[in-house]
Formats: sequence, structure tokens, C-alpha cells
Amino acid sequence: MTGQVPDFSIHELHLPESLDGPDGKVFRELSSVMDSMVLETWGNLARASSAQARLAGWRDTPYVVSTNFFARVGGNIVGHASCQVPLKDNVHTAWLQVEVLERYRGRGIGSALLGTVEDVARAQGRRVLQARTEHPTGAPPAGVPEDGPGAAFCLKNGYTLEQATRFSTLDMDHNAEWARLEQAAHTKADADYRVLAWTDRCPPQYVDNMAVLMGRMSTDTPAGGLEIEAEDWDAARVRQLEDTALAEGQTALVAAAQDRRTGALVAYTVVYLDPAKPGIAEQDDTLVAKPHRGHGLGMLVKLANLRRLQAEYPAVGLVMTSNAEENEHMLSINVQLGFKPAGYDGEWQKRII
Repeated sequence: MTGQVPDFSIHELHLPESLDGPDGKVFRELSSVMDSMVLETWGNLARASSAQARLAGWRDTPYVVSTNFFARVGGNIVGHASCQVPLKDNVHTAWLQVEVLERYRGRGIGSALLGTVEDVARAQGRRVLQARTEHPTGAPPAGVPEDGPGAAFCLKNGYTLEQATRFSTLDMDHNAEWARLEQAAHTKADADYRVLAWTDRCPPQYVDNMAVLMGRMSTDTPAGGLEIEAEDWDAARVRQLEDTALAEGQTALVAAAQDRRTGALVAYTVVYLDPAKPGIAEQDDTLVAKPHRGHGLGMLVKLANLRRLQAEYPAVGLVMTSNAEENEHMLSINVQLGFKPAGYDGEWQKRII
């Protein structure tokens, strides 16, 4: 037991070897409670990770270490907190998460969980703490409401809102504009670029190039006021990310733009699918290298991936994505594709050392 006050207790979570083994009981209970918390926030489980994805995603890698805790009231798990610390870059930061079931808030459980993971971050020498809150606040310009439960909790504990991220969804049936957008993108790009595609694992001849692009995600996309330094990516780190996604049970569809003149990859986008969440896909990273912007490549690779998703996974009806509110260009692409605002995420920060 890590800490205790009357009425509730906090415990460190020890990850089981597997979901189904006898040591997986606590993890399965916690995962179910986390589903309930997503349901309380969003009214559905579209944004909930599967238990398999959580278990694989929380395991330590050479690049990040996660420590997880849960709170009990009586015999029931009622809250969760985590501290995730990068090991190779951004070693001054820690990402924290704290969640408590609605009916158990206001009893000091969230504050105790937060104090626990902040202590873990301090012990790791981290001086900048970062966190995310989720808000089903509807269309812009609503943004992140300061009186929302998560936002109010962050403000009370000394965190400052540094970035608002728009959460959007796409109904795959709303594709009337795609043909026109495709034609315009190809007209703009085809002379100098071509589209490549793969599933799950980058072809060996491109993996070093992909590492360069994936490293640029940390510097070429807006980060608001968050203190984020460039990430150092190489082929091994790309393979580690792919291995984790496969362990989570996810399928990754990747589309990339290749410069015909040099053979270099200059843009990419990824869509993830989880069989535990049928009918839903997640639009993840999209990046166009700065020297190649202005040629319609963002639209080109996104449409190529969406067309592939449509053809190979026709049961998928909903695609989710998130973009920084100041990333006007990528938001414009998504709006043209048919994405509609469905809420906001707030990204928060506190300096402790």
C-alpha cells in the first residue's frame, strides 16, 4: 500500500503477465472501471482503449517507463493514476493521468492520487509535469471549459492550460467531396510525388527515412506552451512503436508520400484499427516535412489512407482524430474531408523544480 487516509486506500498496480491469468484479476477490474469513466465523460466507449491495448501500452520500453496506481473504497476500485517518464529525450518531463469515478469525487481521492504520481515524478528528477483532460464540449470556439471537472482540478492544483486540442469524428458515409479533393491533390502533387502504402511494419528500405519523419512530429507540429524538446528517432525506435501497436492488438494502415526526384519519404499518415472496437478507426499522426509543404501532400496521404480503409475495412463507420487548435492547416484538411468537432482535450503543465 502506497498511502492511506480514512475511507480509501491507494495501491501500486503490478502488471500481470497476461490478461487471462490469475494475476490479471486486478488489472481486468481496473480496466473495466476505466471504461466506466470514459462512458461517464463521453456517453460512449469510442475513446476507450481495450484491456489488451492498455496492458501492452503500459509496459516499460527502452523509451518510456510507466508507473500506475489505483484507489479503492471498500472492495471497489474507484480511481486510477499514472506517471509516464520518457527515458531518451524530454527527460525533464513526466506525463500524469488522474481519473476518479464521478460518484467518488470530492472525497480527496483525486488529490491523493495526484500527490502520489507527482512524488514519483519528483523521485525521477522531473521538473515539468504535463497532463491531459477531456471535454465533450461540442463545436468551436467553446474550447476547454475552466469549470469542467478535469480543468477545475488542474487549476486547483497549480497546472496551467498550455494547449487546446480539438477532438473530431468523421462519418465514413459523408464522403461526397472526396473525389474532388483527390483530383485537386493529385493535380498538385503527382509530377513530383507518389503515394506508398503498407500495413503494420514499414518496409526495411524506408525505415530510416520514417525515423526522421517521426522525429519531426515532436518539432514540426504545434505544441502550444508545452515544454517539449526534439525526440531522437532511429530505426529501432520505429520498430519498438510497431511492436507495441501489434502487442496492443492494433492494425496500422500507413500512407506515405515519396519524392520522385530523391526517393525520400516526405510525408506520412497512420490510421489504427482495434478489433476490440469494431466499426471505429483512429486517425493518428500526419506529418508533411516543412520543405515539402504547399504541394497538397497532407490531403493526398490522408485521402489515400481513407480510401484504403473504406475498401479493406468497410465495416468501419467512424474515424476519430485530434489536432491542436492552432494547427489551422491540418484542421482545414480535416474539415474538408468531413470531420466534425466532437469535443476538446486540454493539455496542462506545472513546473515543480
